[in-house]
Amino acid sequence: MTSTPEPSPSSIVERLPDGAAEGAGFAVDWVAASLRIALVLVVAFLLRALVHRAVDKVVTRAIARPVGHESVRQRLLDMSPSVANERRRQRAETIGSVLRSSASILIMGVAFTTVLSEVGVDLGPVLASAGILGVALGFGAQNLVKDFLNGIAMILEDQYGVGDAVDLGEASGIIEAVGLRVTRLRSVDGTVWYVRNGEVLRVGNMSQGWSRALLDISVAYGTNVDHAEDVIERVAREVWEGDKVGEFVLAEPEIWGVERLGADGMDIRLVVKTAPLEQWKVARELRHRLKEAFDAEGIEIPLPQRSLWLRTSPEADPTPVTDPPPAPAPSSRRDAPAPPGEVEAMRDDSGALERPVQ
Repeated sequence: MTSTPEPSPSSIVERLPDGAAEGAGFAVDWVAASLRIALVLVVAFLLRALVHRAVDKVVTRAIARPVGHESVRQRLLDMSPSVANERRRQRAETIGSVLRSSASILIMGVAFTTVLSEVGVDLGPVLASAGILGVALGFGAQNLVKDFLNGIAMILEDQYGVGDAVDLGEASGIIEAVGLRVTRLRSVDGTVWYVRNGEVLRVGNMSQGWSRALLDISVAYGTNVDHAEDVIERVAREVWEGDKVGEFVLAEPEIWGVERLGADGMDIRLVVKTAPLEQWKVARELRHRLKEAFDAEGIEIPLPQRSLWLRTSPEADPTPVTDPPPAPAPSSRRDAPAPPGEVEAMRDDSGALERPVQ
């Protein structure tokens, strides 16, 4: 017994009348196009989900990486574990957000153009219109685009992060948050600054890697320079080897010598390499110890010194008035003023010299 082959959809359509065949063909094409569109969308969403999952895994692994708890002198350039974790978390999440957004735009853009081609839309005018629209948006939102691009570059290059002490020009302070568009920092007086990333033209990071406490110590001109440098070096070494701030000093303190000869005294420069953000604490401790050591050694801190020159008129009589003649009556004195250049003296009723009259 032989089985008869089942008819294909195309053969069935061919057997139909002309009008019915045209409608059936349109239905078949529509169903096939719908299936292809559905397949494209499913593949696009599946690929997008896989990319997002891979990015999330990388971000989670980067955030969960532990931070060591070695001493400051051993880890040299690190910061506290909490600040380091927060900085790593923000940087990883920001980079992950950029990667997810870029992948979504790329995948969904390709899927959208594929769907348009399946429904028979001419892609030439659509792409031209999209290009014109992109140019218009670029001109209208160029500051916003600039902020985002600068933010991405600063995060990828790790120019600064959470916990850094930075100088951004008009604003300076400790970084509290770094975003793609805005950086938030807090100054020493508590003011919170929001700085657009596109407006950051230069960055001075005072805590990246290591810091330096720089002190210009003023002493009077009568001080022996060698003796003063010996005292400063001894105090700096005591601070380095001490327990209070010694762990924040990363290298032996250095005396660079006389830095300036000023109007009141001379400055001797002392530099100390410290852990990040600890230079101010070390500098305060050094000033405290140096003041005590200077008092004990008799080293004078300079006071303002000024020389005054008094210049008199060359026509003036240098002969002092020792005992001026008795003054006339007050009425005649005020009615007849003294001639120019004549120096007289007035006495009050008690006979005391009141003032000279020119």
